[in-house]
Amino acid sequence: MQPVPAITPDPVTRRPRRPRRGLRWALALAVLGTGLGAAPAAHAAASPYERGPAPTVASIEASRGAFAIAQSTVAASSVSGFRGGTIYYPTSTAEGTFGAVAISPGYTATQSSVAWLGPRLASQGFVVITIDTLSRYDQPASRGTQLLAALDYLTNTSGVRTRIDRNRLAVMGHSMGGGGSLSAANSRPQLQAAIPLTGWHTVKNWSGVRVPTLVVGAENDSVAPVSSHSEPFYTSLPSTLDKAYLELNNASHSAPTSTNVTVAKYSISWLKRFVDDDTRYDQFLCPAPQASSTIQEYRNTCPHS
Repeated sequence: MQPVPAITPDPVTRRPRRPRRGLRWALALAVLGTGLGAAPAAHAAASPYERGPAPTVASIEASRGAFAIAQSTVAASSVSGFRGGTIYYPTSTAEGTFGAVAISPGYTATQSSVAWLGPRLASQGFVVITIDTLSRYDQPASRGTQLLAALDYLTNTSGVRTRIDRNRLAVMGHSMGGGGSLSAANSRPQLQAAIPLTGWHTVKNWSGVRVPTLVVGAENDSVAPVSSHSEPFYTSLPSTLDKAYLELNNASHSAPTSTNVTVAKYSISWLKRFVDDDTRYDQFLCPAPQASSTIQEYRNTCPHS
């Protein structure tokens, strides 16, 4: 196996600086060659972080991905900064290390409300931790701090730390946990992706966020109405940021707390694209998906840089 090329941190954001997509594809084409009559060549990875086979609609909508997974329990007594949780991870590292994702539940909820996302994302090639919060009543800012504490635990002391690339981390959360993911992204620009799911937060202006963000709202959300939460979150994010807004059609606030193919499909695509820098997933994000029986509205800033 060839060594993974070193990645130089950006001096401003400290996020890993990666080649622009156009350059990556130019390099890939140069490797493949364009001579007439040449034998078909194997796929040349445009990113050193591509994990798993080429995606299809069926593969990102499936209940499980290509990776066999295992899970382990994190006792509250063994960590600080959050109240324990569950880690889901691919059992093989034959393809290299993985990006990691921390997921927070919402107000009064436990990790069980977001547990379905653990194996779903892990089997696509991520290390995932779903957390319990210090208190069920913790506000979004606190949940954001706890998400970051969970990522720090994963990368520094957990039993799966050697499976993780500490430069490829992301946060997700439902409701106040979704608001927490925005807080986490705002305070740690080194993150590679954030996905607030029907997020709730008293702060509406996120113009300081520098992390690629997929905002997921629900058309019939009466707890965090999109007009006062998800939509303002999205519009306040910088216009130069890689961002998207997905509004679930005829869905309620709790839509992301049980198996939801649409949430999974676009979360996987977003994480693959920005945590793994895997342009094979651009096809599901650009051009923007059309309104359908499951999507009320989708906005974005394609093309991705």
